[in-house]
Amino acid sequence: MTSSIMAREAAEAPNIIAQQLQHNAEICQQLAVKIKTFNPSLVYIVGRGSSDHAGVFAKYLIEVELGIPVSSSAPSVNSIFKQNLKLNNALVLIISQSGRSHDILAQAKSAKESGALTVALVNDTTSPLAELADVVLPLLAGQELAVAATKSYLATLSAILQLVAYWKDDTELKTALSALPNALAQVVQQAPQLSTEFVASLAHCVVLGRGFGYAISREIALKLKEVCAVHAEAFSSAEFLHGPVTLVEKHLAVVDVFVADETTEAHNSMIKDVGRRGAHLIQLSADIAGLHRRCMPLAILQRFYLDVEQIALNMGFDPDKPVGLKKVTQTL
Repeated sequence: MTSSIMAREAAEAPNIIAQQLQHNAEICQQLAVKIKTFNPSLVYIVGRGSSDHAGVFAKYLIEVELGIPVSSSAPSVNSIFKQNLKLNNALVLIISQSGRSHDILAQAKSAKESGALTVALVNDTTSPLAELADVVLPLLAGQELAVAATKSYLATLSAILQLVAYWKDDTELKTALSALPNALAQVVQQAPQLSTEFVASLAHCVVLGRGFGYAISREIALKLKEVCAVHAEAFSSAEFLHGPVTLVEKHLAVVDVFVADETTEAHNSMIKDVGRRGAHLIQLSADIAGLHRRCMPLAILQRFYLDVEQIALNMGFDPDKPVGLKKVTQTL
């Protein structure tokens, strides 16, 4: 077994999420009432890096399950251009592991002053962000030492799922969440899906998903860059048809992120097309019987994090300390 911090932290996710779901149930119940009373016409998401990728997952989940439009922030609008947005009827979700990045704090402060309902999904509950927000939904991932986020990202997705389950009062999703930690624990014991053979020969690759699959494709592409030094770009499998598909003619490597949900037929049709064009394909999927379709992205990521860590080691990289990266990145 590997001894890297990244692998140990990724493997902690099932237990962390089990504790988080239990601890946050009452918070989500009360927050759901608060949100319904506020009655937002827009959800606005603030985050950088992996937190921004979690926001893409939140966008799909909230729009699909609740029918409320979701927009992602451009923090520089406030921090660099000094423009304050009119967010008086918005629910603003600020996602941050540390809660200390200056531009994220500036955006949160501006949103709160505009009259928005601000909710911080934050791991460090002693942070300035936790003090600033109207409501704190703690991630409870514990200290994360590896530079590449794993358990904190999975904990963010589970927190978003629980928030939406209570906001929608979705009994099926609430029940499914109670089974999620055990499902992730099973995934930890499963065989790898991504191989060193596939990754080690790459200079470039594309990660394709649709809907929730696309949401996690962005995180998968980031981790391939961070820990394996592979230039990876994420696309919606639908958007890939609009120009980038021509790259396949050069035998492009494609990571197929398959989520068995409403997107299955459309996504698989696109994957078959790129396969016929000569793409070098490998699939990431969730192989857990009875797993709720909205929980599948977490299972895929759980396996991927363990796979990519081992691949990095096999390629001679230190997955705990990617060259040039810091755990907390301060941006203006």
